Amino acid sequence: MKKLFYLGIIGIILYEIAKVYFIMPMPGSQRMNSIDAAYFLHTWRWELRILFWALILVGSFSVFSGKRKWIPAIFLLIAVGLIYATNYEMAADTMFYQPSTVLMKDAAANKVSLDRLVIGTEVNGEAKAYPIQFIGYHHQVRDTLSGQPIMVTYCTVCRTGRVFEPSVKRRPALFRLVGMDHFNAMFEDEETGSWWRQSNGEAIAGPLKGEILPELSSVQTSLREWIKLHPNSKIMQPDPVYQAKYDSMSRYESGRGKSELTRTDTTSWKDKSWIVGIQVKGASKAFDWNRLKKEKIINERVGTIPVVLVLASDEKSFFAFERSGDSQKFDIKNDTLLMGESAYTLSGKAMADGTSDLKRINAYQEFWHSWQTFHPDTQKY
Repeated sequence: MKKLFYLGIIGIILYEIAKVYFIMPMPGSQRMNSIDAAYFLHTWRWELRILFWALILVGSFSVFSGKRKWIPAIFLLIAVGLIYATNYEMAADTMFYQPSTVLMKDAAANKVSLDRLVIGTEVNGEAKAYPIQFIGYHHQVRDTLSGQPIMVTYCTVCRTGRVFEPSVKRRPALFRLVGMDHFNAMFEDEETGSWWRQSNGEAIAGPLKGEILPELSSVQTSLREWIKLHPNSKIMQPDPVYQAKYDSMSRYESGRGKSELTRTDTTSWKDKSWIVGIQVKGASKAFDWNRLKKEKIINERVGTIPVVLVLASDEKSFFAFERSGDSQKFDIKNDTLLMGESAYTLSGKAMADGTSDLKRINAYQEFWHSWQTFHPDTQKY
């Protein structure tokens, strides 16, 4: 009977450690292909816990009837303490909370510094901007845009933002931050319990494995540039409840963070170097941030699609568009895109009547290790 007690104690300790280890940034854990094992442990969590606690209960009658009751008591306290730590102190959704309210203000009432980076998105003429300083802590912010629900996400360990339509089986769904896979934030939908990767919206475990969340058009810019292009935009304001968390993120977006997970390599093509990634029709290409800063504008192909990638004069805001062909070469002057006699704003709007707007495509600033992991066939520019 004593063996059952200690078998149960060892089992519950190993289980709780493994459950957290596989989906949190611990030594070696994020370099393993362990998502199936992690999901198995999560799916069968109650059955496994009941089994181990049944063993502990059955064996406790024997171990606590002996003389050295303090020995099993210490083991029991260790197990209880570990359970509390792994399920509350180390659980992703109790470390990073969503804002209690999403406060949006127009440019005139905005209190966010214009130098801050934002993830901006626009639907049917309505534009909103979400400062990375805020969404980097929250990981996801739920809002509505032009009457439809949106889910604005950001992963600081991958250094990249995405805006998704939060729908599962064509119905609005709620998501919670559950952990990470290969250093990328991972969400669980409430309806099916599937796990979704932030970097591309793919379900990687659960009943909907292989499904993709619909993604909206978005861009990363300075708030100043975003307001210049979208003067009627609403801007997310800080939730006072999380001001201390936002303050801790103040150095992140400029690359001056000291954390091993979120620090920046200033040289090119290192794990923590910045790149701009573009994916078009199944092909992907990574553009070195240092080279983009030097060249300002790059006319290139991604797969078979001619594209142009441009950096604004603030050296923070970048935009990508499709070109009609290789002969269509763009230049930039005073933050105006030029192609022959035609001129365009950095949002792709034609500046002359009778000229079609440019077709914008999503481009993402990302750590090289992240883009390479989730786009293994990517080319390098």
